[in-house]
Amino acid sequence: MKNVPNRVILPESELPRQWYNVQADMPERHDPYINPGTGKPATSEDFYPIFAEELARQEFSTERFIDIPDEVRELYKTYRPSPLHRAYRLEKALDTPARIYYKYEGGNTSGSHKLNSALPQVYYNKRQGITRLTTETGAGQWGTALAMAARFFGLDLTVFMVKISSMQKPYRKAIMETFGADVAASPSDRTASGRKILEQDPECLGSLGVAISEAVEMAVTTPGSRYVLGSVLNQVLLHQSVIGLEAKLQLEMVDEYPDLVIGCSGGGSNMGGLMAPFMRDRLTGARKPYFIAVEPAACPSFTRGKYAYDFCDTAKVTPLARMYTLGSGFMPSSIHAGGLRYHGMSPILSKLYHDGFLDEARAEKQNDVFAAAKLFAGEEGILPAPESSHAIKAAIDEALRCKQSGEARTILFGLSGHGHFDMGAYISYNEGSITDYIPTDEELQKGFDTLPKVE
Repeated sequence: MKNVPNRVILPESELPRQWYNVQADMPERHDPYINPGTGKPATSEDFYPIFAEELARQEFSTERFIDIPDEVRELYKTYRPSPLHRAYRLEKALDTPARIYYKYEGGNTSGSHKLNSALPQVYYNKRQGITRLTTETGAGQWGTALAMAARFFGLDLTVFMVKISSMQKPYRKAIMETFGADVAASPSDRTASGRKILEQDPECLGSLGVAISEAVEMAVTTPGSRYVLGSVLNQVLLHQSVIGLEAKLQLEMVDEYPDLVIGCSGGGSNMGGLMAPFMRDRLTGARKPYFIAVEPAACPSFTRGKYAYDFCDTAKVTPLARMYTLGSGFMPSSIHAGGLRYHGMSPILSKLYHDGFLDEARAEKQNDVFAAAKLFAGEEGILPAPESSHAIKAAIDEALRCKQSGEARTILFGLSGHGHFDMGAYISYNEGSITDYIPTDEELQKGFDTLPKVE
């Protein structure tokens, strides 16, 4: 094995020219989306009123590789290829024989991997002649990335930010507004769905499902407007595959291949992007890496959810998707990992998990996650986002298992963003005021009761 540097840098010339679509190699595609109006399987044309037409086509595509537009690739070059780090100091602190690598996506102003999909989504809308976009955001990474992309391509943008996140992360809102976005705390009085929820619960702190409802409603009722989504959808996992494609090339540069691939999972964009080329190896029988998805115990879609058809939003206006879900009516607690507070999971990841290709899902408590984040920050010098810290927790656990067994396994995890705008969370942890919340079976049942009956 080569002497591995602390950072493995991929030359700009090796920036991928195509995205990889994992659907092309899945033995079975995920179950079809259902049009809520007709009750029948949805087509790409059914998505045209909501999404740009090219994005709707990508949602249903089984083409293995899709070209990255030159305009998007040039903007990628402003922050990509992103570095792959060897966590030497963390390995030493853990006294483990494991080799730990992490792909770091925080090296752009948005602070996370979300820009990888924001740029192409805005590009395709601009090319179609769309002038205004709407979206939702949880912790704010997606809203920040989309505000940047909208500014680059000259489109107006309205962001519905989950109310609790807008309270916890005011600086995220400031960045979005700096790039010209209009930001509303959700639920808001700007939409019928928002007003209805506020009538029922004036103190509602919101959820991603609620914010999606508001954004979709505004998009379909505003001329020249379309909706864009930062996770869950097939098109988003396609764009995020750039993460894994780069990581695989970087590991090849140092004669490595991961035994374990670990990612945090809220809707699935980060995990789906990191694992994509390695999952292709698994699906085609070339290699057999082990995949671990990590979610918050407060919002346990994979570990305690049902594999069922559900709406992607709280107002039940979006197409139905079969996924691991807690029910569109589930209201998660106000944990600090706001980007992981979604009630469902990507249909692609859900199908892969259901069929045994995505091997394991874990749910972690807040205090354990922040303890891992603090250890990582102290050793590696990067302050991780609370979302990414779920993956760090699992990577540390696996490295300690290697210490016990003496097995020198190669671990790859995704560090999907930095925690510079999450200082309130770190203050709370350092003061000992963060609480662990795990919903009871009775609380989860309230969400399951909102699941639609699909034949």
